[in-house]
Amino acid sequence: MTDKLLPSAGATEDAPCPQTILTSNHPHTLTATDPTTGDSTTLTPARLYLYRHTRQTTSDEEPPSFAGLAALDADDLILLDLPGEWHIEQLKEFARRAEIPLQDARNHTSRETRIALAARAPGWRRMHGLPSPAPPPRWRKPVAICAGIAGAALMIYLAMSGLWLAWRGLSTFGRIILDLVEGKWLLVAFSPVLLLLRPLRAKFHRYRVKRGLALGPYTGLHLILGAANKLQVRTGNAVIAEFRLGELHGQAFSLLLYRHENLTGLLIRDRYDRPLHHLPGPWSPHHAEHFARRHDLALAIHQIDRDEYTTLTKRTREATP
Repeated sequence: MTDKLLPSAGATEDAPCPQTILTSNHPHTLTATDPTTGDSTTLTPARLYLYRHTRQTTSDEEPPSFAGLAALDADDLILLDLPGEWHIEQLKEFARRAEIPLQDARNHTSRETRIALAARAPGWRRMHGLPSPAPPPRWRKPVAICAGIAGAALMIYLAMSGLWLAWRGLSTFGRIILDLVEGKWLLVAFSPVLLLLRPLRAKFHRYRVKRGLALGPYTGLHLILGAANKLQVRTGNAVIAEFRLGELHGQAFSLLLYRHENLTGLLIRDRYDRPLHHLPGPWSPHHAEHFARRHDLALAIHQIDRDEYTTLTKRTREATP
């Protein structure tokens, strides 16, 4: 038996169509191939999970909708994630011939889908089926820096000369040009402060991490203590989740750093070891110790086996926003 299946559209409405190919040469066996990279993997999933969910954003624009197909093991952990739209009738026929159960979860809520996709098996993979984006030209950064310096000098000259109308006119002209050409890198020329603001923010964040006031990189998920004594999970300036510190049910009381094979993560728990939020990825034990001591949080660092990881993942699904 040999079946072949390709996605019909991109993961989002405006995204290019992935070139991922699914084949099945034996019952209960699935082979996914990415022709753009030559990457291929074969696995025996317990079921296929067809999903669609909406990613939450902090802007006023309509949040984008993401679609894809995931292969799950017997413990409902993600083995393989394949972003993209899949033709439902062809997918049903493919799953029937491959004798792999198919769950159509497109009508599930975004929260239910995000919880399911957060449960990842050790060694899980994601195949995009798209060529890697070309690196930006080397001349772009020097040109942007020079334009920013020239823009800053011009702004200072206009401000010192009292030519506020010219200053405002130049700023307006710059915004119009940006809207027309959508050249985001040109933003530096009309907002010179960005040349210094981002590095200063990153340096200040690293200083806070060393002092135990923050945990994690500024450009990714990190923890800080926000207003009203609340532990905040942030990415950049956006607040993903927040929990009040304390010993009551549902309040942040301890941190758990775990490692399983090549997987690591951080877990926020309450006084009764109930998981509140799961943050997969590498975390520095040294910085975590400083952060926990600074905010009177208990800290545990564990090396766990597969059974413990499966149990931990299942318990943290409901803790994933």
